[in-house]
Amino acid sequence: MRGLLLCLVTFLNGAGLARADNPIVQDIYTADPAPLVYDNRVYIFTGHDQDGSTYYNMTEWRVFSSIDMANWQHHPSPMSLETFPWASNNAWAGQVIPRNNKFYFYVPVTNSATGGMAIGVGVSDTIIGPYEDAIGGPLLENAEIDPTVFIDDDGQAYLYWGNPNLWYVTLNEHMISYSGNLTQVELTDEGFGTRLNNPDRPTTYEEAPWLYKRDNLYYMVYAANCCPEDIRYSTGPSATGPWTYSGVLMAFDGGSFTNHPGVVEYGDLSYFMYHNGALPGGGGYTRSVAVESFEYNSDGTIPELNMTADGPAQVVTLDPYVVQEAETMAWSEGIETQECSEGGLNIGYINNEDYIKVKGVAFGDGAVSFNARVASAGNGGNIELHLDTVDGPLIGNCTIVGTGGWQAWTTVGCPVSQATGTHDLFFRFIGAGTDSLFNFNWWQFE
Repeated sequence: MRGLLLCLVTFLNGAGLARADNPIVQDIYTADPAPLVYDNRVYIFTGHDQDGSTYYNMTEWRVFSSIDMANWQHHPSPMSLETFPWASNNAWAGQVIPRNNKFYFYVPVTNSATGGMAIGVGVSDTIIGPYEDAIGGPLLENAEIDPTVFIDDDGQAYLYWGNPNLWYVTLNEHMISYSGNLTQVELTDEGFGTRLNNPDRPTTYEEAPWLYKRDNLYYMVYAANCCPEDIRYSTGPSATGPWTYSGVLMAFDGGSFTNHPGVVEYGDLSYFMYHNGALPGGGGYTRSVAVESFEYNSDGTIPELNMTADGPAQVVTLDPYVVQEAETMAWSEGIETQECSEGGLNIGYINNEDYIKVKGVAFGDGAVSFNARVASAGNGGNIELHLDTVDGPLIGNCTIVGTGGWQAWTTVGCPVSQATGTHDLFFRFIGAGTDSLFNFNWWQFE
């Protein structure tokens, strides 16, 4: 994706500076967000569109997390098609939910035995995985996709899914089987609105259901119409309806002809996740996840939201005096992430003039030094530390030399001056030649 991102800054802002923070991931294409708030942190599970895709050629899922809704930590892939020996392709939109001290990941994949779409379940002891096949085969199969899972206040779990229809089952306590039959929801004009000019699909419901409850009202948010899709929603008095159509949540705004909703509460705000085609090279098969904040109307309805390049406000500042993973960022240009021998991911494939933006860093009374964990099989380079913009005030400059390998890690340091107050922090990578300069694992100010 590097070639697609070289012009990203100019594409968004024109003056060589990326102030926008949507989409939230820039080094890969992401799609079908499924947010989950757990242990005072927001996680977003996504699909992964391959660079240059001309179809939904997806082989793995990804996960990103944040405590401030501005800087997102990239985590290793939690699950892939290889997790399910019985699946052949199509690692499409899924959702994770915790229960019984475990985490369950419901996903649609192609059953290699039948060639049809089925719902599989991954399970893990930790939220970021890795996940294992919980069943050894499909949970259910009826050639439809896009599962959403919800546990009601009484402990009953529900799984909805479907395109072009909408189905649900009641899950058993252990979350890997269900009771009763597959139930098809009647798609009525009253429940899901009237679709115009398509007698084969008379209501607006298309796919990607997202079920949740707020106060005493249940919400069914979904991708509507096709194609292109917008996002609409219905409400009801129970997890199984009856549903009442409530209107448009987000209109189509170009870029990607599909969409996929996710809604969570975090702190004092609500957040809506979706995807679009806003990155260079983006489109219907190369999508990117974005986030907006919103507040409900007094009657529980949701105001119609717009796609923005700014994204939500940062809710807490970032502490530079504790170790921060280099793959925690608000924006980047040029870099990629890769598996790190010291655990998690590191920033790699760094070339001259690539950079990372970290938003809202609280230096307080001032930092005097900076440490970074780095490795290089080449000649190394420099990490320039800039405030507020990629070419803003220079507060430090760390020299990196070759360490003998891309995973041969060492810690380097450099003095820092005039780093006080709260600022956006830019790591600007400088070096000679066209080869990668070094890898970057973590950083910390003192």
